[in-house]
Amino acid sequence: MNSADLLMDAFTRIQESVHAAVEGLTVDDLHVRLDEGANSIAWLVWHLTRVQDDHVSDAAGVEQIWISQDWASRYDLPFEKGATGYGHTSAEVAAVRVGSPELLLGYHDAVHEQSIGFIRGLNGRSLDRIVDEAWSPPVTLGVRLISVIADDLQHAGQAAFVRGWLERP
Repeated sequence: MNSADLLMDAFTRIQESVHAAVEGLTVDDLHVRLDEGANSIAWLVWHLTRVQDDHVSDAAGVEQIWISQDWASRYDLPFEKGATGYGHTSAEVAAVRVGSPELLLGYHDAVHEQSIGFIRGLNGRSLDRIVDEAWSPPVTLGVRLISVIADDLQHAGQAAFVRGWLERP
């Protein structure tokens, strides 16, 4: 197994976790917040997908799926097109309203497909490429991808927790 295979496996696990957290829920379920400061499943999945889209497309040198496939219009959120949810207030979290589970999963699956297409062509040396010099030390592609994986899995786990709470008898 090479590094690209490992990364593809990790991103596929994210996709599987997202589907497990979302499939079969109602629109109302997607927007439940356990308290006024908590994140909903809709916000968590939108945010983790936006971050993956933003970071991977930047590293790949391609336009974000959010824009190129016009998911921004489909979601019709009250934010700038480039918003990823980073630093959102409680009110902004509440403003993330989606019309269906299929909308969340459709966007996530499109981002996953683009991510896997990019990762498939990577090798160990390409993971050493600097992708962000704003940090000290500068961020390599490998570190950026691991950061996305870690963040996405945390948020997918949070979405699974909320789903589990919703399904309690």
